[in-house]
Amino acid sequence: MDQAEAETTVEGARGGHTQRIIEFLGLRRSMVALLTMVVLVGLGEKMAERFLPVYIIALGGSAQSVGLLNGMDNLLSALYSYPGGYISDRLGYKGALLVFNLIALFGYLIVILIPTWQMVIVGSIFFISWTAISLPATMSMVSQILPTTKRTMGVSMHSLVRRIPMALGPVIGGAFIQIYGRTVGTRIAFGAAFVLGIVALIAQQVLISDRDRSLGRQEAEANPLRALAGMSHDLRALLVSDILVRFCEQIPYAFLAIWSLDYVGITPVQFGALTAIEMVTAMLVYIPVAYLADRSGKKPFVAITFVFFTLFPLALMLSRSMPMLVLAFIIRGLKEFGEPTRKALIMDLAPEGRKASTFGVYYLIRDVIVSIAAFGGAVLWRMSPTINLTAAFVFGVLGTLWFLVRGRDLGQPGPAVTG
Repeated sequence: MDQAEAETTVEGARGGHTQRIIEFLGLRRSMVALLTMVVLVGLGEKMAERFLPVYIIALGGSAQSVGLLNGMDNLLSALYSYPGGYISDRLGYKGALLVFNLIALFGYLIVILIPTWQMVIVGSIFFISWTAISLPATMSMVSQILPTTKRTMGVSMHSLVRRIPMALGPVIGGAFIQIYGRTVGTRIAFGAAFVLGIVALIAQQVLISDRDRSLGRQEAEANPLRALAGMSHDLRALLVSDILVRFCEQIPYAFLAIWSLDYVGITPVQFGALTAIEMVTAMLVYIPVAYLADRSGKKPFVAITFVFFTLFPLALMLSRSMPMLVLAFIIRGLKEFGEPTRKALIMDLAPEGRKASTFGVYYLIRDVIVSIAAFGGAVLWRMSPTINLTAAFVFGVLGTLWFLVRGRDLGQPGPAVTG
């Protein structure tokens, strides 16, 4: 074999290897379009949204208005899931994603053009729960464009790629704020989010195949009460523990930036770095844990996840320096340890033929109730940040214990679903 033939053979082998990787990851054209959209829209969203509590305070808002923002986020995340699924069924995922992105862009414009804390709250109605309203269309798209043997991989790729902007966005947004100040810097971040949203909108409409869009449509369950009636005892037990643990997460959530910047004394860029550390930690544990969970029971992984949720407010309360905050946010990142497994457990416990509607009503109930924790978190914060964080820890303990006692281990799990 001469040198030219050898080089051709090597290039062919490399090409074949690359193609196998692409097939293994399920990176079809429409899937690449989806992941591109996730990065661009997510980057814009996270570079601005993460600092909304600080921005509201800078514009003259109160701790109560910050609590209103966080509570509204939880409530809208619950309420948007059903109309998001309905619009996706009516228009197809390509048309639905177009509508959802236009809605988010409208919200960005409100915040950019009218810098008052009241209008920030109004504008956030249109973009703060973009993930929740777009998730049914996104999951529908993954299930339709990929074969059954690649759907779990597609959902996993979506979950991993989504964490890239979650890590980078706050760092970039923090840099804007540190350079230009809390008000101007945040408005610049929203301007960048608007531009990225336009690019994402164009990319998804050009790259998403119309042929893919027409595959596998299903009629959605319009009545959530029917889905609720079909929820099993075991699924309701998981729901109770999940609600308690989400109380633990949401009571202090809106005040993480305020605690870090104003009480510990770090810079906005350092806070952005903490978020990046959290996201990188989550990305590192996601695949190995999913691999292990596919080969054993789900309950241990879900229980460990609840433990990390519970430890975070305690670690945050004990943090008085950047190194301690790094440790706290590593713990927060580890809460992703069994999140895909928890979602898969929901699907396992949901009745056959009504899994999507049951999944939707589960999140509807959970997030509507948990929105109370977000509103209550502001009241507790006004009493004392220590009281806020202690209450969060107590709820985490209760939720974890409930799951350990009442949670069901189904043994060999099915495919993981994230969102």
